[in-house]
Amino acid sequence: MWQKLEEVEKRFDELQMDLADPNTSTDPKKMRETMKSIAEIDEVVSVFRNAKKIRTDLAGAKLMLLETSPGDEMHELVEREVEDLRGQEKAIEDQLKVLLLPKDKNDQKNVILEIRAGTGGEEAALFASELFRMYCRYAETKKWRVDVIDRDDTGIGGTKNLSAIIEGDRVFSRLKFEGGVHRVQRVPATEASGRIHTSAVTVAVLPEAEDVDIALNMTDIRVDTFCASGPGGQGVNTTYSAVRLTHVPTNTVVQCQDERSQVKNKAKAMRVLKARLLDVEREKQDAANAAVRKKMVGSGDRSEKIRTYNYPQSRITDHRIGLTTHRLQDVLDGRLDELVEPLVAHFEAERLKESVSSR
Repeated sequence: MWQKLEEVEKRFDELQMDLADPNTSTDPKKMRETMKSIAEIDEVVSVFRNAKKIRTDLAGAKLMLLETSPGDEMHELVEREVEDLRGQEKAIEDQLKVLLLPKDKNDQKNVILEIRAGTGGEEAALFASELFRMYCRYAETKKWRVDVIDRDDTGIGGTKNLSAIIEGDRVFSRLKFEGGVHRVQRVPATEASGRIHTSAVTVAVLPEAEDVDIALNMTDIRVDTFCASGPGGQGVNTTYSAVRLTHVPTNTVVQCQDERSQVKNKAKAMRVLKARLLDVEREKQDAANAAVRKKMVGSGDRSEKIRTYNYPQSRITDHRIGLTTHRLQDVLDGRLDELVEPLVAHFEAERLKESVSSR
């Protein structure tokens, strides 16, 4: 591992020299590529250099320990310093092992978010709307952009189904564990007797496909146009601006009616279609590695119940890692990192464990 880290550090220094080269500063494409390469290994190099300093300090402390006599006050101080540095060395080596694990190639990508009301009728639709609001609030804290593609709202503020694109820095890396069934337990506003109802909402989080990820044959896609439904007046309801795309070989259907422009709606729908088809391919690959997936944080399958939101007790429980918090309203207001951070940490620990056991 140490040799590999030395090579990464050497590469980092070379990139820094490239960045200072006048030929790089006058070439925007090369400048972007160089800065991107630096950003990818910057954290590893920073932690590695800190690890080298700790090793140097530890070697010096051990030498000083040999030069002092047991029972001396100085000897005891140095002994405590050695133990402290050994703990730091172990912790930073574990951190480096995680940083050197192969990265998820989708982590940098934007996300196609799909939310659908499940069991529970109108109550499920209301919770679907609240979940979308939660993700929008979370996106605001991360300075991400949320762009609705299609939604089917109910009359009292609920949402039967919704599709949106979330764009920004490392969106998929933060939201990839949100896919699955989200269960809510609460007393509906329409329940006169005060009984607690249980409803469910399905969330799908798909990395946006790039052209290099999946190739589409346009002859396999049927394009239908129709008048958009919902509010919007003449510009929306009387022109054929809404677009429905059907991938005939897989019977995958996507529609978009959010924009007034048919061209824009088609472009958005195509982004969703590519993401869905990529997800199908990914599921095929995951099925071939089912044994490995079971050791990780759930399967990510949208049929799996991942979380319960209990309103009477202000409690959220993530069933994959047994995490419970009583700050339900804070999470719904967008403070989602309280759940995301432990999930990411657990997933990385499982990947590290799997990596070690496979050697």
